[in-house]
Amino acid sequence: MKRNNIQILKYINVLFLTFLALTSCTDKLDELPDNRIAINSSEKVRKLLTSAYPVSTPAVICELSGDNYIDDNVVVPFTHNDPYEKFHEEAYQWKDIKNYSINSDDTPYQVWEAYYAGIAVCNHAIEAMMEMNPNPSQDPELSHSWGEAHVLRAYLHFVLVNTFAEAYKDSTKSSVDRGIPYVTIPESKVHVDYSTSDYLHSVKETYDLIEADLLEGIDLIQDAMYKVPAYHFNKNAAYAFASRFYLFKRDYDKCIKYADLALGNNPSSMLRKWGNINQNTMKSRLNDYNDEKASCNFLIQSTFSLQDRMLSACRFAINDGKDFTDKKGNKYTVPSTLKILVDGGGPNWSGTIPAYNGNLFIFGGQEFGVWLFRVYEYFEYTDKIAGIGYVHMLYQPFTAEETLLCRAEARLYKGDQAGAIQDLGYWTNSHLVTNALTLSGILQKYSRAKANQYVSDLHPKEMGFSKVLTDDDLSVLDCILHFRRIETMFEGMRWFDIKRYGITVTHHYRGANEDDIHTDSLTWNDPRRVLQLPQNVIDAGFEGNRTTNSTVGSGGGGYQTHKLETQPMLYQSK
Repeated sequence: MKRNNIQILKYINVLFLTFLALTSCTDKLDELPDNRIAINSSEKVRKLLTSAYPVSTPAVICELSGDNYIDDNVVVPFTHNDPYEKFHEEAYQWKDIKNYSINSDDTPYQVWEAYYAGIAVCNHAIEAMMEMNPNPSQDPELSHSWGEAHVLRAYLHFVLVNTFAEAYKDSTKSSVDRGIPYVTIPESKVHVDYSTSDYLHSVKETYDLIEADLLEGIDLIQDAMYKVPAYHFNKNAAYAFASRFYLFKRDYDKCIKYADLALGNNPSSMLRKWGNINQNTMKSRLNDYNDEKASCNFLIQSTFSLQDRMLSACRFAINDGKDFTDKKGNKYTVPSTLKILVDGGGPNWSGTIPAYNGNLFIFGGQEFGVWLFRVYEYFEYTDKIAGIGYVHMLYQPFTAEETLLCRAEARLYKGDQAGAIQDLGYWTNSHLVTNALTLSGILQKYSRAKANQYVSDLHPKEMGFSKVLTDDDLSVLDCILHFRRIETMFEGMRWFDIKRYGITVTHHYRGANEDDIHTDSLTWNDPRRVLQLPQNVIDAGFEGNRTTNSTVGSGGGGYQTHKLETQPMLYQSK
């Protein structure tokens, strides 16, 4: 199985990570014993940095917060399913997520812990390099690792700020939005006050610090220093990160600059070869999709994630919609995300996008939703006789396809509509669409003159956009956001697009033990668009970042072991 190191710290005996400093609630120790293995060579630094890549992802909580998943209890008649994990229901209802144990996967706790753990490793690597040479960026033996440590530290903070803070708006609005602790110093004490200005910054200041780290390291990375570049911040992954960062910051010239560096002179050659995916077995599909040598897979991340099993629980999924009337006579429509993402066609194709034919699956029957094979799990046995072990999923935080769509959006805002459509055409061609993409096709599919489930309720002005697109450009933007939604489904990236454009989201849900259907909407300025910090962090005295109500969670520790599950069925497009 292709995977990263599953241990957060393999080369350090005792390293109390930043997460522990943020959440510790004991005052018995003032200082920590320093029992670290000496990191005193470039080889040891490189090995240390392999443990800085997180084994958790916010994909599940972001998908549940967004508009891709539907509650099957609402759209499937006579269904009263429980969620796979209780906190999934809390996430879907935009409550503070508390109802989990700390050994549960895909939780805010695991994301906070794993990403700050990676940051702590980066900080120790940087400190070790400074001890070896006061100018590591000029040292031939250290410069590459210096670059990797800074780019990775920037990325980890980038994920945290976009998950647990407001989206970037502009230099004025984001100066008053609370960011996250930006940690650049290795910890030597249990108790550090991360609420001080030394650590806790505004969203703007957080972005400024991310940019400084990114620019410090991006030109120093050397792919030849990696045994398997796709599992590290190689050149293309760093360029793709820079492109996304500057798109979110709305510096479109730099977004295009770094996308060009990642995609090269022939973007088509970099995109996924869907026609070469071996459909004989699930394993063959996964191996082809997650191939570390594939030019499109800029960065591969191995995680402990149960998203596959969440979908198999048949509660939250990509599914058909439904019209219903509640007990008060109010009429509601649940839009079909199955049509938006899978079966509804596009501006130059009808039905299922050709790349997905034969690659879509279902659990529990056709009515319970559809998923793309890429979310199927890898299973690592710890006891084959008992059938238990660890569940892994591979994610691609950066791909050529998503970078291409970043560039398309930036080109559109720079007034290059033709260039944006050209990039969108590259994307459809790579997904085996044979018809040419045209502006007329886009205008027909994403018309705002009539009710259209493929366009979103955007609030760019309120979200600080200095340029608000109109007319044909707005339809092209709707196309870009639709393609991004398809490309990144199951990864949580749609949630970040929802936040940065202030897209309104409506959830309909029904508990397993009730008959009433509840409806709730998340508007552009709803404070629940910021995911609450882990309850463990708040309980330790760190101020929460929003105020809502929910139930109390439980304790525990470590990653869970699970039993191997049954095989899914192939989905037949309607």
